[in-house]
Amino acid sequence: MKYRGIVFDKGGTLLDFNRTWLPIYLYAAQEFAEGDTGLAESLLTQHGFDRSKHKFIGGSLLAAGNNQQIADAWAVQMGKPDQAEAIGTQLHRIFRDQGAIQATPVKQLANTLRRLKQSGRKLGVATADSHQGIINTLQAFDVLQEFDFLAGYDSGHGVKPEAGMVLAFCTQMALSAESVVVVGDNRHDIEMGRNANAGLCVGVLTGTSTRGDLESIADIVIEDISLLAEVI
Repeated sequence: MKYRGIVFDKGGTLLDFNRTWLPIYLYAAQEFAEGDTGLAESLLTQHGFDRSKHKFIGGSLLAAGNNQQIADAWAVQMGKPDQAEAIGTQLHRIFRDQGAIQATPVKQLANTLRRLKQSGRKLGVATADSHQGIINTLQAFDVLQEFDFLAGYDSGHGVKPEAGMVLAFCTQMALSAESVVVVGDNRHDIEMGRNANAGLCVGVLTGTSTRGDLESIADIVIEDISLLAEVI
């Protein structure tokens, strides 16, 4: 077996990004705007939401940023830069609670993960969401037991596109980076894999990026993770 481990991004890779995150971001923006519809709109559109296409722009803050990065940007936009930490705490709560409600899996999520796990591979998650966010958004789909490793932006392994989460997976699973596949829907996922010297970097189209966005940096681009077993 050439590839013995797989590290997945979460939002846009294991979960359908727009169907999961659009209602969460709408809820968050409305809560912070406190009835100011113009502010709620700009909190989204200034950071990656394309209203005309009703989707997020690949690589934008809302598509690729972690909770605190979003909180920092929103704090500045709302004229409350000194409250960024408190806004981050509130945003974490919203993402935690709404994520459990709105999470929408990609097709064949459970079957795909079980098939890959039964092949003897170690599986991990590396996300810009929090560690608790991984649990809250995936627990309803009976897949958490398939993973050997979970890392969020707050797990102490650094943030994307740094290599830390992938390297921590390699260390804990006793695998070489060359034997690990990194799968994601955004350039920063692929960059994380490249920075870790992963053996294979795979882009998927269930998130915010187009095929053109990913083909220039990924080794291969597939429609969704259900096709992953065929390419590795």
